[in-house]
Amino acid sequence: MALIVLKFGGTSVADIERIECVADKIVRETLAGNEVVVVVSAMSGVTNQLVDYCRQISGIHDASEYDVVVSSGEQITAGLLCIAIHKKGLRARSWMGWQIPIISNDTHSKARIESIETAALHERLEYGEVVVVPGFQGVTEKKRITTLGRGGSDTSAVAIAAALGADRCDIYTDVDGVYTADPRIVPEARKIERISYEEMLELASLGSKVLQTRSVEMAAKSGVTIQVLSSFSDEVGSALKGTLVVNEDEIVEQEIVTGIAHSKDEAKVTVVGVKDVPGVAAGIFEPLAKVAVSVDMIVQNISVDGYTDMTFTVAKTDLALALKTLEEDMEINYKKVITEENVVKISVVGIGMQSHAGVANTMFRTLGEKGINIQVISTSEIKISVLIDSDYTELALRALHEAYGLGADPA
Repeated sequence: MALIVLKFGGTSVADIERIECVADKIVRETLAGNEVVVVVSAMSGVTNQLVDYCRQISGIHDASEYDVVVSSGEQITAGLLCIAIHKKGLRARSWMGWQIPIISNDTHSKARIESIETAALHERLEYGEVVVVPGFQGVTEKKRITTLGRGGSDTSAVAIAAALGADRCDIYTDVDGVYTADPRIVPEARKIERISYEEMLELASLGSKVLQTRSVEMAAKSGVTIQVLSSFSDEVGSALKGTLVVNEDEIVEQEIVTGIAHSKDEAKVTVVGVKDVPGVAAGIFEPLAKVAVSVDMIVQNISVDGYTDMTFTVAKTDLALALKTLEEDMEINYKKVITEENVVKISVVGIGMQSHAGVANTMFRTLGEKGINIQVISTSEIKISVLIDSDYTELALRALHEAYGLGADPA
């Protein structure tokens, strides 16, 4: 017997028909002899509607009451799913975040889980019940409801799996695994059978939308094995082969490059004509940090006559705030600020890079042969990212995928 946490995203529970299908999967896992805990998202589109209700009343609203509203979508799904499971002859009970409880800090709309009480959940599992938990929500020490931010149900599922000591956490979504690139753009992209936490974390943070970054961080820290698989297959996780996210030492043969990610959510900012003196970088980035604008890729040009340019990227959603901050709060002098939103970040990721030379050269040569200019470069031990004109997104992804041989079966 295994203890498995199953998480179903919004598209997996989009309507009553899909909820009935999810109930079927849960019944089959239970009849196979497994103990099952289920974490659910709101039905597709519900959270957006709830957010819109808040905005219609007030553009600036109390974050605590906002959490009360937007957390209700998951609660509805949990109740409906339990009714569907009951209909199929199994015992099931829903448990809200405050009933377990899932204790979080009090940073409303972006809360972080601090602890989970598992005694009641273990008791119900021993009784033979399926436990259904709304994802995305927690409760503060003062009993106020909190939410974990977009994609927070992934984090809820991994946190519950860690707290219960589950054998596996199956994340059901609208894709059947993690791919070497976006298969909608690169038809030759193939499903990855096993990927390390480190690689998955890089891909998630660099544009892959399969898993939420915080959930991967938590899985790595607690050693929870994640399986990413499709809710639209007739098979269940114990029989269906998705992508396993595991420790690096559980992957026998590590490829040099595991996958390619891209992000169109970037904007490039260039601060032109700042003095090339110690402290200039801090003078630019400290004001941005104070208003929670995250800076990603950074490059400083060669000094000319004692002046230089500083180029960096921010999320497009933060661009207006970044420009306002540079104009009003930056204490150093500069000539002008240039921005560019028609850019995309392309990243190649792989633990094998640590022991193989020439990965960067392959990337730069391939892009050069296709006439694609690289605007900014950043690297880490297991990834190389470049910023290019977004018009070349498809060409770059397909060319790099072929250059690294990612379409070939590794066997």
